[in-house]
Amino acid sequence: MEIPDSSVGTLFPFVKKIAERNPVPKYRFLREEFTSPESWRRQAQPLVMANLHYEPAPVDPKPEVIEKVDLGTHSREYIRFNTTPESRISGYVLVPKGEGPFPALVALHDHGAFYLWGKEKLVRLESEHPALVKFRETCYGGVAIADELAKRGYVVAVIDMLYWGERRMLLPGDPEGYLTRSQELTEEEILQFNRRSGMNEQIFARTLMAAGTTWFGVIHWDDRRTVDYLLTRPEVDPNRIGCVGLSVGGYRAVHLTALDDRIRAGVGVGWMCTYGSMLQKHIPNGIGLTKIIPGTYEYLDLPDIAALSMPRPLMVINGTKDGLFPWEGVQNAYQILRDSYQKAGVPERFQAVTYEGPHEFNREMQEVAFAWLDRWVKNAEGN
Repeated sequence: MEIPDSSVGTLFPFVKKIAERNPVPKYRFLREEFTSPESWRRQAQPLVMANLHYEPAPVDPKPEVIEKVDLGTHSREYIRFNTTPESRISGYVLVPKGEGPFPALVALHDHGAFYLWGKEKLVRLESEHPALVKFRETCYGGVAIADELAKRGYVVAVIDMLYWGERRMLLPGDPEGYLTRSQELTEEEILQFNRRSGMNEQIFARTLMAAGTTWFGVIHWDDRRTVDYLLTRPEVDPNRIGCVGLSVGGYRAVHLTALDDRIRAGVGVGWMCTYGSMLQKHIPNGIGLTKIIPGTYEYLDLPDIAALSMPRPLMVINGTKDGLFPWEGVQNAYQILRDSYQKAGVPERFQAVTYEGPHEFNREMQEVAFAWLDRWVKNAEGN
């Protein structure tokens, strides 16, 4: 018996046949039956939202500032606010000095198989664990991007994605270091926590699904509610809000831009590819349970969902040496997006950027991404 070179071995031909039942997703904007991007979006957006299986009741954020620190060019607030009737979460908000209202950004942290910290990956604090500093150096070129964006004149909000940082999964009997994230945590202890958290992702996802929802549904609505929170801030210009993120943060940024019309422009780094190209060998390290929206692929592939951003601007950035994605799938996704924006009559509002590098958001990438945000959010071009 010849066994396919696939993560699922002899079962891959079955999966492949299912994926190929609809060679062109039914709601792809490039199909002949779709001519108006506005009417297409009115049909396609609700389908994606319904497949999230999560739509919490509206809630008053009731924000509370716990701590405020003056950092010279900007201030940092440690805050809490409500995202659902069941959830009150914490975050950081960085506010520039000077006269507002300012443009604002939702900065979205990565997965990174690094769970003890979430929002802290993007915000520099006075006392940081060496492991966090090392992680930021590897994935972000040593830059706390939320601080950098605040210095550029943005109000920046950063929250923990569910299962990371202050929302990490703790278990009975956990050692004190896991509870406090103290400086005394050893490298081995952090590695063990990350390994355990990675192994238990599937348990948490299955538990959420058994409760009737999806993990990404919760993630996306928390991100939307972060926009709600920003709109309560008098320093924020409600017409100039954008988003940016790396890895699953890039995936979050793409979906937030696509599904929330209040987002003026977005940048997704390290997460743009066709799903079909990933099915054979790129699921284990690429498509985690934090990213799956069941039942959507028949109608929309990932670049089709991203195209729901139209006519608002979107930039996607990928590294040619990013092993999470097959390069052919990345290029195909780019082309679908280029063609979609071209058909919509706004080709200048999409940009696909590639770098000769791995899965990261390095300083060179940041300059390109931040310039895009300056153009389409801060300077509000393209009205």
